[in-house]
Order: sequence, then C-alpha cells, then structure tokens
Amino acid sequence: MKLDKHIFTWFFVIVILTTASFASQVSTDYDHAAKFSGYKTYSWTKIATVNSIWDARVKNAVNKELAAKGWTQVPSGGDVSVVAVASTRTEQQLYTNYNGFGGRRFGGFGGATTTVDNYKVGTLVVDMFDAGSKNLIWRASASDTLSDNPEKNTKNLDKGVQKMFSHFPPSVSKG
Repeated sequence: MKLDKHIFTWFFVIVILTTASFASQVSTDYDHAAKFSGYKTYSWTKIATVNSIWDARVKNAVNKELAAKGWTQVPSGGDVSVVAVASTRTEQQLYTNYNGFGGRRFGGFGGATTTVDNYKVGTLVVDMFDAGSKNLIWRASASDTLSDNPEKNTKNLDKGVQKMFSHFPPSVSKG
C-alpha cells in the first residue's frame, strides 16, 4: 500500500511538472529610448502565419489589445508599423518507466522502457517599428503547445497576446 502511495505521488509530480512545461511562455523587449507616449496610430505591414486562416485571428487579437491601450489602426501611414510572424515546430518529451526490483537507482534487476511523445509548439512574434526611422521599438513573443482543437488554440492565442501586451506601452523608468 505504501508503494502505491509513492507511485501516485511521483505520478502527480510528473503531471504537474509536465503541465508547467507546456504553459505559455511570453517575453517582451523594447527600445528604452523610444517615446511611446508619442505613438497613437499603427498600420499593419505584414502578417505571416503557417496557415492563412490564422492571419485574421492574429490580427484581431493584436488589434483588440492595441485598441484597449488607446491606439488606433489606420490603413497606412501610422506612427508605428506592426509585423506578426507565427511558426510551429515539433518537440519531443521522453518518458522512461522502470520495471522490476530496485530500478536503475539502486542497481537492481529489471528493465526500462522509454516512450517518446511528440507535440507541436506554436510561436508568435510581434514586432513594432517606428514608421519614420524604421527602427524596431518593441518585440514580444509567445510560445505555447498546440492542440488538435482550433477553438482551444484560438483561446490560447488570445491569452498569449493579452500577456504580450499586459505591460504595454512600457513605462518609462525615472532614474
């Protein structure tokens, strides 16, 4: 009975760690010399996704966040040019199960079976350029595990973009 409790505990820990490793990862960076208070309008320059169906989804998610920040989209000639590029890649997770007495740790008898779990990871990068100087002023990226369910992927896209813009525009540090 005690062994069953330990197996359940280890299984629970592995599930928690695996779930945490699949959580959305977001990073942002910006030009500290850029005067974000002077930017109020933006225009789309490029949207490139793996699947053109996602072009509109990415654009809508970014537009929603920028509108919430008080920015206005204009067809051309905005203060800022926006570029969004999405990509996917296949990752692998290895799982090893030890069977028999003692396992590898104690030099016991038995064997090990390793299985490979392939999964897709999607990454979205959003860049903003000063329209006049053409300098990159802000970049954000979000990566997350993709599902076979498009609705779930759309929800994850919206959450990832929301995280990207959670501290946008960057606050100017005084010091």
